[in-house]
Amino acid sequence: MKPRKNKKRVPSFRKLLKTSKVKLDNKLKNKQFKQQSIAKKYRKEQRKLRQAVKDVTSRTSVPLEENKKKHAAEREEEEEALPLDMMDEDDLKLMEDLAQKASFVTRDLSSSEPVHAKKRKQESVIDRYEKMPRRMQTEPEKELIHLLPIKDKSGIIPQTMEKPVISVAENEEEEDTEEMEVVEESSEEPQPVLTSDELLIQRRRKLQEKKIHIAALAAAILSDPENSIKKLKELRAMLMEQDPNVAVIVRKLVMVSLMEIFKDITPSYKIRPLTEAEKHTKVRKETQKLREFEEGLVSQYKFYLENLEQTVKDWKQRKLKKSNVISLKAYKGLAEIAVKCLCELLVVLPHFNFHNNIIVLIVPLMNDTSKLISEMCCEAVKKLFKQDKLGSVSLGVVKVISGLVKSRNYDVRPEVLKIFLHLRIKEVEVKKDTEDITAKKKFMSSKEKRKNLSRMQRKWKKAEEKLERELLEAEASESKEKKLKLHTETLNIVFLTYFRILKKVQKSPLLPAVLEGLAKFAHLINVEFFDDLLVVLHSLIASGDLSYRESLHCVLTAFHILSGQGDVLNIDPLKFYSHLYRTLFRLHAGATNDDMVIVLQCLDVMLTKRRKQVSQQRALAFIKRLSTLALHVLPNSSVGILATNRILMQTFPKTDLLLDNEAQGSGLYLPELDEPECCNAQNTALWELHALRRHYHPTVQKFADHLIAGAPAEGSEALRPDLSRRSGTELFETYNMKGMTFNPPVASVTPRKKDKFLQGDSFLNEDLKELIQTHLNEAAVHRPLDFAKHLKESSLS
Repeated sequence: MKPRKNKKRVPSFRKLLKTSKVKLDNKLKNKQFKQQSIAKKYRKEQRKLRQAVKDVTSRTSVPLEENKKKHAAEREEEEEALPLDMMDEDDLKLMEDLAQKASFVTRDLSSSEPVHAKKRKQESVIDRYEKMPRRMQTEPEKELIHLLPIKDKSGIIPQTMEKPVISVAENEEEEDTEEMEVVEESSEEPQPVLTSDELLIQRRRKLQEKKIHIAALAAAILSDPENSIKKLKELRAMLMEQDPNVAVIVRKLVMVSLMEIFKDITPSYKIRPLTEAEKHTKVRKETQKLREFEEGLVSQYKFYLENLEQTVKDWKQRKLKKSNVISLKAYKGLAEIAVKCLCELLVVLPHFNFHNNIIVLIVPLMNDTSKLISEMCCEAVKKLFKQDKLGSVSLGVVKVISGLVKSRNYDVRPEVLKIFLHLRIKEVEVKKDTEDITAKKKFMSSKEKRKNLSRMQRKWKKAEEKLERELLEAEASESKEKKLKLHTETLNIVFLTYFRILKKVQKSPLLPAVLEGLAKFAHLINVEFFDDLLVVLHSLIASGDLSYRESLHCVLTAFHILSGQGDVLNIDPLKFYSHLYRTLFRLHAGATNDDMVIVLQCLDVMLTKRRKQVSQQRALAFIKRLSTLALHVLPNSSVGILATNRILMQTFPKTDLLLDNEAQGSGLYLPELDEPECCNAQNTALWELHALRRHYHPTVQKFADHLIAGAPAEGSEALRPDLSRRSGTELFETYNMKGMTFNPPVASVTPRKKDKFLQGDSFLNEDLKELIQTHLNEAAVHRPLDFAKHLKESSLS
């Protein structure tokens, strides 16, 4: 026969925790009940003792001789009541025999043998049971209280009322309470009223005692964690401090102390619950001790996280408990400390138990109305992404964020989606075809070994596979295939969220974050989506509903798509080139901002990396317009633009004709035209560089001199290595003055320098000379100026 399967389910770890909690509660209740019964017995004994003393003092002592006389007189009276001399001897004998056979009340108790011993042996059990006396509950007699009578038409009606019967137990309890009240009244003394200074001193003293107690418990736990679970429990119990004077501060200190303790004593692995077989297996004392420590640690960690969660929930619901001693105003401070502890545990203990529960708590708080809490949660998730090398933790966070955005109907703060920009997926090389990915090495099955190998070969193969498994287990780094799989799944969820927002809520405030994310991860998008995505991006730009920054993100996203896997596609993004060329003068010139960074990134992707697809006319138009833009903006932006122009002049060598004053070909330069291919940029010159040579910023002067010389790589006009080896974006960040508005000083241009400058530039026509002279006189060369507008108004040919 087959052994019957045990259908009893193994209890889960959560259930075991609940049952252990019930056992502890029952043990505590039994202990309290035992203490109450001992105290009650002690009070009863004391009450009896007092009653005995009271009775002794109330009785009067009676002389012994009088007592003897009284008993002798009673005997004489009995003898007189029973005149035995009037009875016969036969009657007396009969009375004595009957007395011997009477019940135990009247018989002689000197004989130990029962009277009906022989008879009882013959009786059956049922007869004995029937002869047992019944115990009847006698109801206490009800006392009546006569009330005032009522007079009616019929006559006088008497009124009565039953007197309430008080049981013996209730009577004893009332007596006990009365005695205790009397003792308390006698012991209590009128307490003096404390002043505010005395109350403050008392509060400081209590707080100092609590701090010392917390420090002592924490030091004891850290010195010997395995034997200090009870102390850990005692410290956690202080989260429910009830003293209203120090409750808030003590709870905050305990929260932070427990957080630091768990960071130190938590092992570097996840603790799993024991199976039934492991529980019943006999192990060594050291192993059993370690198991008890791990079980207690997980239990206390779970209760600690529940306390933090409840603190945050109470603050969010604005719910004040009846038994709580903390005001509603103090809830926010407690909630902030609780969130800080949760964020720290999220970052420090990503491998330990309940980490997914912490993620579920933290992610919704990223969308919180409180700016402090939202920033703390966002910073914690950023740190988590930064230190996650494998990608499993990042995948869990991305799943929760995607579910949150969808459940809120895409009504979340943009910072929630901007978190995706900190994912470390760009570092992993994602291959285009899944077939190119090498499959994970598989070991041969026993069937294949028997079929293909001999006995000796199977033996060697078994030893070799065992060694390989041990090496894989000992290897610290995770396999590349596993990392690639996790990153692919994470990217799929990110793109799914982005595409949903582009499809459903195009006018949402989340659109800038979506476009920025697409611009970063566009090279990882599947080729099948390229056409549709480019159409959507162009329609967004053409709609006119986007801000300038959002339109720049659209352009950057489109060119990231085309620079990656989109190289194989035959698409000419002329519309995106025209849009950027047209909107360059919309950059803010009086304050530094991050829009210039996006512009420089767009120029790098559009012109430098796509040099083979860019015509000479387009490159000339962009170099000319960027040189004009360098006159308007702040020095850091001018440095970035000139560095980009230097790279473009080196990438497209034929653009050096802009440094010559001779016209190339037919046509006139049309600076107001928005199409870079048709503006005839080959018929103009970079006169802006001569104005930038006299710029007050030394780096701008160096770049202007360098470009006028033709951007040489060597020689006296070459740049220093710290300037030549850095891109325009890096130089912009280096000279950035973020958060500052800039008012340039008045340019000190002497008349001699001005005349020399105008005479040396013979290729400029008269109207342009007047325009430059006007701006030099007004010292406004570096202020915002729309040159295309001025050139158009002056009717320059």
